Amino acid sequence: MKVFYNGKIICLLAALLIAAGCSASGDDPDPNSEAIVVNHTSIHLDGIPQNWIDQSKQTLHIAYGHTSHGSQLTDGMTGLVTWKGVLYAWNSGGTGSALDLRDFNGNFGNLGLAADLGNPDRTAWEGATRTYLNQNPAINVIIWSWCGQVDGSQSDIQLYLDLMDGLEDDYPNVKFVYMTGHTDGAALAGNVPTRNKQIRDYCLANNKILFDFADIESYNPDGTYFGDKLVNDACDYDSNGDSVRDRNWAVDWQNAHPGEWYNCGSAHSQPLNANMKAYAAWCLWARLAGWDGR
Repeated sequence: MKVFYNGKIICLLAALLIAAGCSASGDDPDPNSEAIVVNHTSIHLDGIPQNWIDQSKQTLHIAYGHTSHGSQLTDGMTGLVTWKGVLYAWNSGGTGSALDLRDFNGNFGNLGLAADLGNPDRTAWEGATRTYLNQNPAINVIIWSWCGQVDGSQSDIQLYLDLMDGLEDDYPNVKFVYMTGHTDGAALAGNVPTRNKQIRDYCLANNKILFDFADIESYNPDGTYFGDKLVNDACDYDSNGDSVRDRNWAVDWQNAHPGEWYNCGSAHSQPLNANMKAYAAWCLWARLAGWDGR
């Protein structure tokens, strides 16, 4: 293959090498060879091959620590089973060919003395994770979510990233899923968007696994962006630039698309938000099982 250089023609070997590397195999044994980012582009449930859904149920053993905001993901997954059927079944232990997802919703007694990434403090979750993994060696995926504590300092978030990196070093057979915090109505230059970007940039630069919670609730299912419109966790946003949140993108979409969404629990928010988190979660499980996302 050839390209022009100073009006002459030379070989484009580099382009061939890049093109050859674009098609990752679904059987890649190291899904962390590049970042896995699950975000608003990951909500297309019908695009996930069923064999990778089945593979995730056969191979993944997940522990998920969270409080109310994080329950949007699992409440959405529960509603999805009712809406779409047992293909998306999950329970603690994975009985009946379901996905093995241990859902610890603010329960200090199960994942140790921690409820989420900031409760009761910013480090308890890390010790709780070590204790739980040592007692439950079958677990191969760990996720913790935030409540509002992503609204901290740059050093607070760096502490989170450093603790996650240490866990990855000490438990190389476990996949650790990073997470951004929820939107809070701040402008893009505000602290929460900045701290979420800190997490996002770190994951991209260091080939981590990221469930981008904030990104998912910054877009509706059609891909319309609300992140620059003071959007909050309830999906309220400023529609006309007067700094007043006067519309709700999830309610608007639900009203315009009857039959295309399902009612479910969605703490602090609307059902559609939890629907999208559930779709993205199944994309995450499939990716962790080995699907290349294409």
